[in-house]
Amino acid sequence: MRVQIRETLGTIVSGLNSINTWKVAILWIICLLYVLFQGGKTSFMLFTMVSILALYWAIGGFSGIRRIKGKRQLGLEGERTGLLKAGEQIIVKLTLELPAFMPLPYIIVQERLEKHNGESWIFEDSIVPHQHNQSELIFQTPPLERGRYSFAGTVCSAEDIFGLMKHKGVFHTSGEFSILPRTVFIQHWYLHSKNSRVAGPEATLSLSRRETTQINGVRDYVYGDRFSRIHWNATAKTGAWKSKEFEHESLQKTVLVLDTHSISYKSTSQFELAVSTAASLLEYGARQKMNIGLCTLGQKFRGFAPAESYLERQQMLHHLVDITADGYGGYKEKLEANREYFPKGAFFILITPLADEQAMGMLRWAGSRRMLPYHILIEDETSIGGKYTHWSSLLKDRNIFGIRVSSLTNLPSALGGEK
Repeated sequence: MRVQIRETLGTIVSGLNSINTWKVAILWIICLLYVLFQGGKTSFMLFTMVSILALYWAIGGFSGIRRIKGKRQLGLEGERTGLLKAGEQIIVKLTLELPAFMPLPYIIVQERLEKHNGESWIFEDSIVPHQHNQSELIFQTPPLERGRYSFAGTVCSAEDIFGLMKHKGVFHTSGEFSILPRTVFIQHWYLHSKNSRVAGPEATLSLSRRETTQINGVRDYVYGDRFSRIHWNATAKTGAWKSKEFEHESLQKTVLVLDTHSISYKSTSQFELAVSTAASLLEYGARQKMNIGLCTLGQKFRGFAPAESYLERQQMLHHLVDITADGYGGYKEKLEANREYFPKGAFFILITPLADEQAMGMLRWAGSRRMLPYHILIEDETSIGGKYTHWSSLLKDRNIFGIRVSSLTNLPSALGGEK
């Protein structure tokens, strides 16, 4: 009851603030004075017509374009479910609950989708009120890039049958979602090839996790499993083929260090490539159950300690959703101030477009911490091959392994994982 009274008062206040309302009121008063002072059938007929029109306009305003409510459902094409990734289109289903009586010929519904960086898209369609109290609108967004999105208030507007009075209402309903960065599937990642000159037993380390002889549980049988792997007791109890699940060997910790300084990147696409590279490596680490962490060198340092859990991995990915190249200042100072995120003996994976003394300083800092530095150079369309050749020779002289990535599609081959 209180809500209805509040809505009615809001409608009255909104109507009093409308210029058209005062125009109708002035016209009605003029016609009333005309009847009182002039009299006659003509003045009375004119007053009656204006009164009927004013009543119709009042009913159109109070009956309720401002009382329209709705709910919004988001989905993917083909009834797919899961996390939303860059490049996908979102299907929006908007269900409108209309008042029982609406003397309006049509209603224009306007949706506004806003991104965290200020970009926006407007979707507009019309519906015709009928005897049913519900109407549905279904539309599809364009392919969306990574970021946080939300729908602003849904605007419903309509005009009377004469096109003289315009009515407008706004309602709010939930509609927030996030788009994860674009990624590519990585089959294998060899941190150090056999031909590299990195000292130590890690020179031939491959990040393929070998299984131990310790049983960790039971899983469904997968075609190709060896006969000795079948778990006969579990198979007999469940009536379905089951296989033994073995524990994996523990791997060294890995820390991804993403450069988010604005001066480092020549274009937005180059920065997006760096973010997608980090996200792809995080997904690979999740599949391989690696102890992997993430640090971003932006305006504010943000670090995630190496971990294997799904929850912490999702926190890292969601941190990349709305990250921007807003960093400035010294690199080594930020690393030194947050050295607790860089455990000794871990891999230090630097993702940056820099191939200069600043990048070398970060790699040397990692070496001084007894970490294993690894450089992923993010190139753009204007990169010169000769410059990388010189940089590659500098890395080899210091026993530091590095690769270059010019597009997301060549990341798996650059990591040595395409077979």
